Amino acid sequence: MPPPPAARAKVLRAFAELLVESGERSATLEAVAHRAGVSKGGLLYHFGSKDALVDGLLEWGAELAAADVAAMRAAPEGPVAYLLRTSVDFDGELELVYLAITGLAQGSHPRARGALDATHAGWIAAVQEQVGDPVVAEAVVLLSDGLYARASVGAERPDLEALLALVERLTAGAAAEGSPAAG
Repeated sequence: MPPPPAARAKVLRAFAELLVESGERSATLEAVAHRAGVSKGGLLYHFGSKDALVDGLLEWGAELAAADVAAMRAAPEGPVAYLLRTSVDFDGELELVYLAITGLAQGSHPRARGALDATHAGWIAAVQEQVGDPVVAEAVVLLSDGLYARASVGAERPDLEALLALVERLTAGAAAEGSPAAG
């Protein structure tokens, strides 16, 4: 699939930035066009309405989330370590778009809530492939959410190695409970 036109990508990034910086009310078509450095007509060429712009952002978020899940599965340390280590990083497009979609979900866009749920489902599925237990997988993703929330306010980074060791113990405990010898 060829990359999107540069103007389209600039518009989506501008929309995400405005949503994160000042909320949906300030992310007007005019403000997005100005931030992206395109005319309003140029914006409307790619996105015929604000709803189309939201749809474009949700599609971009789904693409970024799918790429993140693929990176999780390919990570040498495995999905759990990848997810927890990247939960404290804020320098990528995924973080920007995830925060923008979160803002939309808190407003008047129920499709945004579904997009966030789909992202979490992808992370849970990748983690479950490693840990084998759906409850432990969900706990790992919720742990990731907590790490992300704390990092977003500048809290001290936790000992990730200790958290990874805890996940290993949870996984081992879940496996022992499910084994015939444990019954």
